[in-house]
Amino acid sequence: MTDELVDAVAGGGGGEVLGFRGLSAGFERMLAGWSVAGPLAYVEAEYFGGAGEERAVVWAGGGLVLGPLDTPVKRWFSRPAGPVSQALRRLGARRGLGGDEFGAVGLDRHRWTDDWAASGAG
Repeated sequence: MTDELVDAVAGGGGGEVLGFRGLSAGFERMLAGWSVAGPLAYVEAEYFGGAGEERAVVWAGGGLVLGPLDTPVKRWFSRPAGPVSQALRRLGARRGLGGDEFGAVGLDRHRWTDDWAASGAG
């Protein structure tokens, strides 16, 4: 989300909800309502030089069904799955060999939010 979109959906004021920087209470209610039509996720990722953080949450049927997540989980004999990949998996994304769900759905195509906005890619 661009800063302009965050401002628009926050109604000019915000406050952090569920620990997310760009998620206002009003937008959280909107996302929960939209999830009645199908599951959806809200994710935030911030990386620089390979280090960073992720947060994710998933709604379905009007309610919270996963998260908020902010740490990777590791299952026996597998590599850790970050919060964004966990949310995408809940939405049905599947990772390829040697990759993760983040890359499988193309979220690795652009480095900056403004590049996403300029490309028209979803």
